[in-house]
Amino acid sequence: MWIEQLSSVSLILLTLCIMLFSGFLLTRVTKKLRLPNVTGYILAGVLIGPSVFNIIPKQMISNMGFISDIALTFIAFSVGRFFKKEKLKKTGPEVLLITLFESLFAGIVVTIVMFFVFRLSFAFSLLLGAIATATAPASTIVTIRQYGARGKFVNTLLQVVALDDAVCLIVFSIATALVGHEGGQVASIQSILLTVLYNVLSVGLGFVCGFILSRLMTPDRSEDNRLILTLALLLGIAGLCAIVHVSPLLACMAFGMGYINLTKDKVLYEQVEKFSPPILSLFFIVSGMNLDLTSFTTYGLIGLTYFFVRILGKYFGAFLGCAVAGTSHKIRNYLGFALVPQAGVAIGLAFLGQRLLPEDSGMMLLSIILSSSVLYELVGPASAKFALHRSGAIAKGQKKKRKKENT
Repeated sequence: MWIEQLSSVSLILLTLCIMLFSGFLLTRVTKKLRLPNVTGYILAGVLIGPSVFNIIPKQMISNMGFISDIALTFIAFSVGRFFKKEKLKKTGPEVLLITLFESLFAGIVVTIVMFFVFRLSFAFSLLLGAIATATAPASTIVTIRQYGARGKFVNTLLQVVALDDAVCLIVFSIATALVGHEGGQVASIQSILLTVLYNVLSVGLGFVCGFILSRLMTPDRSEDNRLILTLALLLGIAGLCAIVHVSPLLACMAFGMGYINLTKDKVLYEQVEKFSPPILSLFFIVSGMNLDLTSFTTYGLIGLTYFFVRILGKYFGAFLGCAVAGTSHKIRNYLGFALVPQAGVAIGLAFLGQRLLPEDSGMMLLSIILSSSVLYELVGPASAKFALHRSGAIAKGQKKKRKKENT
């Protein structure tokens, strides 16, 4: 292939150029089809990857694992901002209870089905179940804005999806502590305790970095330097966690949580969000390039089962959580339908989980999450719209207005 004859610098630069342009072009198509950008990025990666046109050399793809680590630090930092003391006190135990039920129920059901029905390894089943707890809020939030939905149902939904990814990060960290680092074997007690200790220390590191950043952000600090300092600390946290083979997710989430509670500075998170789109697009494109289409013939049934079992787990988990919390029947009956989407955090965790499993199992895990994420992003908005309509979150006047705008 001609691209492989280039120097290493030229190869890297042209690879990044091709990736970004292909992602941009595919999102032009998905926008016309009213599909989320994530779908376009994943499809772009599939097209330029080994499964279709094989434009990007395999050695380049294998060397891009660091992109997922960087992308996850941004995602986890952004999740941390939702943990304001005032908001947590205001929402009370009700939302936390619902979130724990809908997250953990889905994860437990997926783990049980994979381990006992398909006879897959405990390590694989546990990691897939942990990833199943995640929910992608983007599609749901866009649907809420599109239809001008509001009320108790919407408030509960937004609080649940904000806490959901945080619960997922914690559950996944616990799962990785139970899974050995070599070949996906169950770890020894000493290894588990050491990993738990490293995770606790990483959370402490995150809070310390949040404190340090709050002191560095003086009133006269320029926007450029604010962003530089934040990125330096984020990358530093990720690098230190990598030394002891611990996920940076909890540490970066604690970093974001510590900073927002110390400063109430929402602007910094907006700056980081403006900086992150190219990195996140590369992350999803790399995910698509790692998707092996031929593997679907081997474990397509497992992927389809995961797709439907997770939806059932989310729905019944939310139903039970709402019943225990004593919410209204409209919230209880329809909240689960709005928790279907799964994308960014789940894909990033799949990359981390892949490293802990044997090659075949790791590829299966990644492919299941990637393919199901596309399906979830396709059905998620329609499912959320159904929930908003049936719960009464969309006023009749608003329905007529939207219908008139679409004619």
